Amino acid sequence: MASNNNNNETLALTTAHYWLAVKAIPRLASHKKIALVEKYGLTALFSSSVDLTLSGLTSRQQLAVSSPDWQAFSKIITDTELCQSQILTFDSPAYPKLLKEIYDPPVVLFIRGNADLLLLPKMAIVGSRNATASGREIANKLANELTAQFVVTSGMALGIDAQAHLGAMQNQGFTIAVVATGLDLIYPARHKALQKNILENKGLIISEFAPGVAPKAGHFPKRNRLISGLSLGVIVVEASMKSGSLISARCALEQGREVFAVPSSIYNLQAKGCHWLIKQGAKLVEGIADIVEEFEDIVEEFEDIASNGLNLSRNKEKDTSIEKSKEQDLCNDSMLASVGYEITPVDVVVSRSKLPIDVVLTRLTVLELRGLVSAVPGGYLKLNRG
Repeated sequence: MASNNNNNETLALTTAHYWLAVKAIPRLASHKKIALVEKYGLTALFSSSVDLTLSGLTSRQQLAVSSPDWQAFSKIITDTELCQSQILTFDSPAYPKLLKEIYDPPVVLFIRGNADLLLLPKMAIVGSRNATASGREIANKLANELTAQFVVTSGMALGIDAQAHLGAMQNQGFTIAVVATGLDLIYPARHKALQKNILENKGLIISEFAPGVAPKAGHFPKRNRLISGLSLGVIVVEASMKSGSLISARCALEQGREVFAVPSSIYNLQAKGCHWLIKQGAKLVEGIADIVEEFEDIVEEFEDIASNGLNLSRNKEKDTSIEKSKEQDLCNDSMLASVGYEITPVDVVVSRSKLPIDVVLTRLTVLELRGLVSAVPGGYLKLNRG
């Protein structure tokens, strides 16, 4: 029983209590907190016999160790249970191995959902909240295909993040959402259905913030380091030069992770960050083969783990030869060739195809119904059907 000044001697303390007390030491980096635990021992650190006068801790930090608020930590544990979540501590066997390797791993994680996913190789997909139609389509498609080899990780934000989660779940793949609030809150609020969908499809929600903690600007860079820290690599689909996704990419580089970037039109302002990353040495991605080839051994590990008892569904390539033969004429249509991967106005399509506008509009409608183009403000976009 740890001694304290809160008259909580009758409180039964658990490992979670002690790690929450470690987490609560103010203004001390995670790696220094972990070093304290390694030096003194988890429970011994909070005993009256420990002399911290020469530890380098400030008086406020020493007070947090000598007089922890065990009642407050008990409330966090209770609140965690009430929102159907659990606490994962740094010394837990289930704590993600890759996350332990980063400079400042959280000493406590709050998780809700399928904790088995923490054992599997993960790939992050991030990008702009204000994504273009093409960017959203690419994120969805990449995530869908990557679930054959990885759990897809993202931040449950608007735009690219949301499409990454949705794409991962389309064929019963798995996804992890790392959020910047307590797990009793949903941000953005419009993603209530998305979070429910993730949990119902055996996904996982992760946060380092206790229940009741609301979103703040400073929380999102912290969340981004976890997205990259959990993952073998980070794929940036769309990002402006001021995008938070570039923070994820920078975190990935600092953590020794692979960074991938999807190129786009030179006129797409949302792709400037991706093009900058490619110039800095990020691997250009045109399809998942560009990603998978970097992790052949890891992909085999995924298969081995899946075959040893985890209930994991992975996408199986469907026999689409008949469907493709039906679409062959459409794919070679001169009309389709007149629509670019950038927004193409209808009058430009008319000019390129040299067809009457009524014929152009009819054919564009057919192409859209076949999923080959998308109507967007200002014209049409060609969709990559791979």
